[in-house]
Amino acid sequence: MDKKTALPASVRAARSAAKADPGFDDSAGPIPTAAMHADQIRSLIRIAKRYDRLFALLGLLAMMVGILTLVALFTEMVIDGAPRLNADFFVSFPSRRAGQAGILSAWVGSILVMLVTALFAVPVGIAGAIYLEEYAKKNWFTDIIEINIANLAGVPSIVYGLLALGLFVYTFGFGQSILSAGLTLALLILPIVIVATREALRSIPRHIREAAYGCGASQWQVVHDHLLPYSTPGILTGVIIGMARAIGETAPIITIGALTFIAFLPPLPGTGEPPAGLFDWLFSPFTVMPIQIFNWTSRPDPAFHQNAAAASLVLVVMTLGMNALAIWLRYRLRKSIKW
Repeated sequence: MDKKTALPASVRAARSAAKADPGFDDSAGPIPTAAMHADQIRSLIRIAKRYDRLFALLGLLAMMVGILTLVALFTEMVIDGAPRLNADFFVSFPSRRAGQAGILSAWVGSILVMLVTALFAVPVGIAGAIYLEEYAKKNWFTDIIEINIANLAGVPSIVYGLLALGLFVYTFGFGQSILSAGLTLALLILPIVIVATREALRSIPRHIREAAYGCGASQWQVVHDHLLPYSTPGILTGVIIGMARAIGETAPIITIGALTFIAFLPPLPGTGEPPAGLFDWLFSPFTVMPIQIFNWTSRPDPAFHQNAAAASLVLVVMTLGMNALAIWLRYRLRKSIKW
């Protein structure tokens, strides 16, 4: 066998890298296979450190491009929108006069839509993840389900809007309502909740399950009394991150017919004449923060652009607040877990 080909691949790669260095001296013969010369090892270390510094520099530049872009956009948003942030801006309805316009119907609609989204996506997503991770048999059927869940996480949001338009708005007859919007966004974040819950369940050491089964616990007792409490930090993180994505979605909400100008709130139960029912607000027309921002930015008057900047600032703060809440809850809950 040829001596060169008999060498391990790592040794051949090291010799090639050493020969590429300008300070390498090949007059001493081939590189020993057991112990390389000290100078040659130093040469390899210098090459490796050179590549490390280059990679660190490229990573720093890439990070700074993203951070500086975000800082510039956020700074411009604060400068343009901060003068409009007052109490009247939050308690006033949209208006054709920019100075009197507010976001009351938009932020109330966003909260109600997020409430419906959470009520449907969280229990269904967690239950589906528990079934796939703890109960379902590993066969071709579950493999297809898992592949589809992974693919659904990358589907454009407009596709969910088209699905909801045909299914919830027309087939089920929910109309262009808060219920349709909440169900649409629930479908959008459902893969995120399922994937996050499964990863949280997988992170629990196997000896927790084995110890519970060894004490005579049933499968449901293991899930309810051990797995769910220990996986709560990861589950909550996934849920809140999914909700933070949903609150800023515009395309599916526009597709199902959210209003761009609305000067009333959904009816409270028991109010009005005749009195509104307990769930009448679910079928009320609505608008949300992204739609209101879109409406203001599409107008030529610069004063409405200032309103859009202020509303965008509120939406960014809401999103960052939800992500900060996820980090805080994960930190607090993980401190209380003792394996």
